Parts: sequence; C-alpha cells; structure tokens
Amino acid sequence: MMTDPHPDTQAQLLNRFFRRKPIATLTQLVPLLGSSARTVLRALKRAGYLTSYSHAGRYYTLSRIPTFDADGLWFHGEIRFSRYRTLRATAVVLVKQSPAGHTHKELEALLRLRVHDTLRTLVAEKALGRERVTGVYVYLHPDSEVASAQLTRRRELAAPSAALPPSPSAPLDLARVIDVLLAVIHAPKDDARAIAARLQARGLPLTSEQVDGVFTAYGMEKKTARSHSRRSRR
Repeated sequence: MMTDPHPDTQAQLLNRFFRRKPIATLTQLVPLLGSSARTVLRALKRAGYLTSYSHAGRYYTLSRIPTFDADGLWFHGEIRFSRYRTLRATAVVLVKQSPAGHTHKELEALLRLRVHDTLRTLVAEKALGRERVTGVYVYLHPDSEVASAQLTRRRELAAPSAALPPSPSAPLDLARVIDVLLAVIHAPKDDARAIAARLQARGLPLTSEQVDGVFTAYGMEKKTARSHSRRSRR
C-alpha cells in the first residue's frame, strides 16, 4: 500500500512545481504528490493557496505567487484570481470601495467575467444595494448612508455638465493623463476599456477612446492595438 509523502516532502514538491508553473489543477497535482485529491488539498492548505474565481475555481496557485493590482486582482492568461478569493466577495469589495458604486458593465470590465447572476444574488441577499440612474442599474454599498453618497457622486458623473467633450481631438489635461498612466502602472495588462472602467469607478469619467489617445501619445502601441481589436470584435 502506497503511503503519502511526508508533509515536508509535499511542500518541496509543490514549491518546485509552482516555481516552474504558477497555476495548476488538482488533476496535475495528484500525480505530482502520488496522493489523493484530499491529501493534495491538505498540502496546499499548509502551503497557503488561492483558487481562481473564474473557471469554477478549478485552478490553484500559492498565495505568495500573485502580484495583485490596485483592485486586488491577478490574471494569468484567461485565469483570474482575487485577493478576496471568491467572485462574490470580490464584487462586494469593489462596489463598497467605489466612490460612485459600479454598474454591471463596469464590474465585467474590471473582473473580465460575467457577473450578472452573482450581482442579482448579492442584491437579493442584501449584501449589495441597487438603484437605477439614467436608465442603468448601479450597485451600491449595503449601508444606506454610504450608498446615498455613492448615488450623489454617480448622478454628478451622469449630469451633462460632467460629460467630457465628445470630440476625439479634445486633449485631456495633464492631471487626467497622469491618472491614466498611473492606472497602467497598476494594471499593465489591461486594455483601454478596462483602464477607463477603473478610472470611472474612481469618479473620473474618461472614455476608452480617450485612454487610447494617451496610449498612442506615449507610444504604447501594443496596448492601443489590443484595445482596438477587442472593440472591433464586439
């Protein structure tokens, strides 16, 4: 009868594996340790691990591996991880931290994942609030006082006076350009749409076209091309 490796040996095997490959499935780790899935999970727990909030949590990584962005997110290809672990917990934190709440579209841009059913459940459980502003639902902090402040800010952003000039030739002022560049530093793999969503969540109503303009002005050609190609597929 085969016995499980000693916990120290399990830790060494896991560390060696994850140095070569930052994410894995249980199917890959079971033969690595020569143990059952339950034993692998115990070894992962001792090492400290995270599961993906995408792909039904099938992917694992060690807690020390991700370099989270300003929103607590880390992406490895199409696999998404969160500092807050689950999609539900992450959506709640993002909404609570946003000065103007979040729309469904904004959250999908940030999380790069469909969140409609998750948001509906969170509202039903009163983990989040929801109000309609200019025809679009905005998800809000569950505390009514905080939600009221978020709604006030959202309505200010939605007011005609808060809109940015529609002309693509209208330049952004230096402060907004710096905001875009800082957002890129925090999330270097994000395209223009995602960067714009991050800035909108902070109360800066920039469009993806304006962010694209900054990319072009600063020679960030790959990012600009990627954002254009994504828009063209929609």
